[in-house]
Amino acid sequence: MVRAIAHRDTDIRDILAAVTPGGGKSLLPVIAAARLIEAGVADRVCWIVPRDSLRLQAEEAFVDPVWRTALGHSLTVRAAENAPDLCRGLQGYVTTYQAVAAAPDLHLAEFQRHRYLLAVDELHHLPALSDLDHLTNAADETAWSHSILPLLELSSVRLLMSGTLQRTDGKAILWLPYKQPKGTRRVREIDFGAENWAIVGYSRRQALAERAVLPVTFGAMDGDAEWRDPLAQQKTVESLSQSGEMAHDALFTVLRTEFADAMLRVAYKACRDHRAARRKAKGAEPGDDVRGLGKLLVVAPDQATAWRYVETLRARFPQDLREIMVRAAMSDVADSQEAIAEFRMRPFPAILVTVSMAYEGMDCPEISHIACLTHIRSRPWLEQMIARATRVDPHAGDYDGQSALVYHPDDPMFRGFRHLIETEQGTKATITRRRAQRELPLDDVTRERVPAITPLHSNATALRFDTIAPGPDFGTVPSAGPLADGAPLQPGLPLFEPPSIAEHRLRQRIGQMVAAQVIEDEDAHLIRRNTGYHAYNAILKRVLGKSRAEMTLAELEASVGWLERNRLSDHSALIDDDPQYRWSSSRRGGTIRLGPHKF
Repeated sequence: MVRAIAHRDTDIRDILAAVTPGGGKSLLPVIAAARLIEAGVADRVCWIVPRDSLRLQAEEAFVDPVWRTALGHSLTVRAAENAPDLCRGLQGYVTTYQAVAAAPDLHLAEFQRHRYLLAVDELHHLPALSDLDHLTNAADETAWSHSILPLLELSSVRLLMSGTLQRTDGKAILWLPYKQPKGTRRVREIDFGAENWAIVGYSRRQALAERAVLPVTFGAMDGDAEWRDPLAQQKTVESLSQSGEMAHDALFTVLRTEFADAMLRVAYKACRDHRAARRKAKGAEPGDDVRGLGKLLVVAPDQATAWRYVETLRARFPQDLREIMVRAAMSDVADSQEAIAEFRMRPFPAILVTVSMAYEGMDCPEISHIACLTHIRSRPWLEQMIARATRVDPHAGDYDGQSALVYHPDDPMFRGFRHLIETEQGTKATITRRRAQRELPLDDVTRERVPAITPLHSNATALRFDTIAPGPDFGTVPSAGPLADGAPLQPGLPLFEPPSIAEHRLRQRIGQMVAAQVIEDEDAHLIRRNTGYHAYNAILKRVLGKSRAEMTLAELEASVGWLERNRLSDHSALIDDDPQYRWSSSRRGGTIRLGPHKF
């Protein structure tokens, strides 16, 4: 389809990619950009992702040497902040829904200046707009839709990607074509025959058949629960799986009492044994920096409980390894993004505990075990969560030797989710009746109903393992041929340095070089101690014409080269007329002079 658009053989400008979570949709923007920019259909690519942690992954997809060879492209994009010059001399940028909503005019002006291929990841986060949407809370997802809609309208080609084509609130998804509902049953369904649309489906069944994802085995744990309701009456269920109308309260209880601790122990032991077997197969010793051993992702119901899980897991390691092996990624943790990046890219940590930050789109093929200790039972959310374990790990040996094991409470809601993904495509949604404006629901899975109960006690009583059925196809999709003339795929090759990482490294390098010159000149008694760093930075800015924060990658590299050949003190005349340094000089009772003079 991209080739047809590149050759001007079709009027299609909208491509919807319904790809099962874990099916490799992060490669699609690279394919589209490589072909469309080369053909002159688009000048640049903008890739919008739902979470900040996914921006680096998007950069990595473009600099992956395997796909550069396979596609024959040399495009590079950068993870952009909301600062001027979003691309910085590269062929595109990656941003987030939140960033576009925070500075819509900045992104709109960029799309007005250039022809863009717009790739929107996990489009189901964007609800379609209606006449009443201007009355809703500006902090919800409708604000994202208002900001991104003009970019959709201006872009030359749109690549819309999602692992699910329905929203939990039943609302339509922004920009997608829908069939007109028929009869009395109000069902919203994607129109696969819409004019000028190309809809590509890649189902779980297809992905499993092509060994693109791993089959999932569920460890369903049953148990009893005891709690006190809002009227202080004691309630009990002997089996979580048979809890019926009390299922929500029972689930709330087991996730915060002994049942959760037991399930956490089982998941931890299973992952530990798996890692020991993999380490033995690789001939590695404990503590060796070895990839492909398997990792454990723990998803908690709330932050307080998550911290309890963290402490429980850390207590199983020696004191000096606790914070290395077990990390937390939550909204109240300052280094959450660093923890996620380390979990993805390094042998350690081996365990990551999160609430909702590290599930959607996180590409960590080493995850082999998941402890689903969350009350959320939204189908799209759970599909995204289990997909963290279904990626094929290039470091873990043969496909047949890899596994994806998900432990979860055996409640009726999770069983219902299992039934849905085994029997439905996920392209239909019931149209909900519009409520009074003040009652409009938000599609925020973290705002599930919290029972006003007091958990007392629970036990884990049984554990059952089942392997999920493949599920239905999205539709008949022809098998894709090789991406290039026999170009072999070589998983596991190291990635090139993503642009945002390179920019950060070069800025730090320049800062170190400036500081080194300051220290050298202080030791040579050319300037007074603790007076030169800001002045030298000001000189560098005058020499180069802009600050380091505004420089492109090429300009940063050129700045390093200039500093290697020149002394900043030789260009002191550039700040002689700067009032800031005249004021500092008067406070010290002297005249600022650089070069052969002292401060």
